[in-house]
Amino acid sequence: MEYLMSHIEKEFFGATSEGIPVYQYTLINKNGMMAKIITYGAIVRELWVPDSSGTLSDVVLGFDTLQEYEAKNSNFFFGAIVGRYANRIAGGRFEIDGVTYQLALNDGDRPNALHGGVKGFYTRVFKAVPIKTPTGPSLVLKYLSHDGEEGYPGNLDLTVIYTLTNENELKVEYRATTDKPTVVNLTQHSYFNLAGDGSILDHELMINADNYTPVDDNLIPTGEIAPVEGTPFDLRSFKVLRDAIEPLKSTTTKGFDINYVLNGEDGKLKLAAVLRDKRSRRRMEVYTTEPGLQLYTGNFLDVKGKCGTYYGPYSGLCLEAQHFPDSPNHANFPSTILRPGEEYRQVTVYRFSVEV
Repeated sequence: MEYLMSHIEKEFFGATSEGIPVYQYTLINKNGMMAKIITYGAIVRELWVPDSSGTLSDVVLGFDTLQEYEAKNSNFFFGAIVGRYANRIAGGRFEIDGVTYQLALNDGDRPNALHGGVKGFYTRVFKAVPIKTPTGPSLVLKYLSHDGEEGYPGNLDLTVIYTLTNENELKVEYRATTDKPTVVNLTQHSYFNLAGDGSILDHELMINADNYTPVDDNLIPTGEIAPVEGTPFDLRSFKVLRDAIEPLKSTTTKGFDINYVLNGEDGKLKLAAVLRDKRSRRRMEVYTTEPGLQLYTGNFLDVKGKCGTYYGPYSGLCLEAQHFPDSPNHANFPSTILRPGEEYRQVTVYRFSVEV
């Protein structure tokens, strides 16, 4: 079924505990594929993708209400834009030009700063402008992160553009500028389940990476860039996730929570990963300009989500395109420092299709 025109709908989604109104935008492309995005956290709440019979299913995890996102999403980050610094910073501490900055430690029992802090971008309300483009409906989301917010220096002017293309892609473009030297590492934190229900254990995954960044007991990179060959992290060819996760179940992470060093040139759009589900025949290819991809297989999920559905371990997985964890403290990693006069730019594309 092909729709003659793509379109965008807007509705009131609720008010935050501080009384700030939040809106939901529904983007529908010409094929009927649909994304629902809320201005709170720039969260992708729903993503409806066709299977081999043309039946649409929602392939991302999330909550029904704004109150649930406010109360619970600091543990899961469902569907959110994460920043100012996605992933972990050791000790919540970094230095720029001889000045040391201290962030909140919000990674449970681990002494790390995680995903931008206690009130990271996943809790902030963005300003939104819908735009119809020749490639499909877009939503431009803007947020000004003030100097000192969550301990980060500089006023960071952030723009995120979601486009639901007529090629059945969810394209995410990021741009940011600052008025003081700061660190920036942004990602999209959706949990995908291509079956639309159940677990991702029967999904097959390939990641286009010959190397990864090994971590210590606090999940902080050691600084080494190591080959995946001969390790449980080797996903260079398709593996059933049930089999891939099995050797990791006895570890503290209970599954994958690791950064891959992607093959290809940093800054150029390249294939990062392919996820497929044999039951629905849905396939998702991930392309990004980023140097890294964090794979998290939902190892500790334990919450009631949309429509009362229980999300247990391995109910969804994240493929987070980003720079490496703790990069500000590793001179050999690609830099995450942004200075006045520079522009942070990133493009990540989730391309959906059906395997025949």
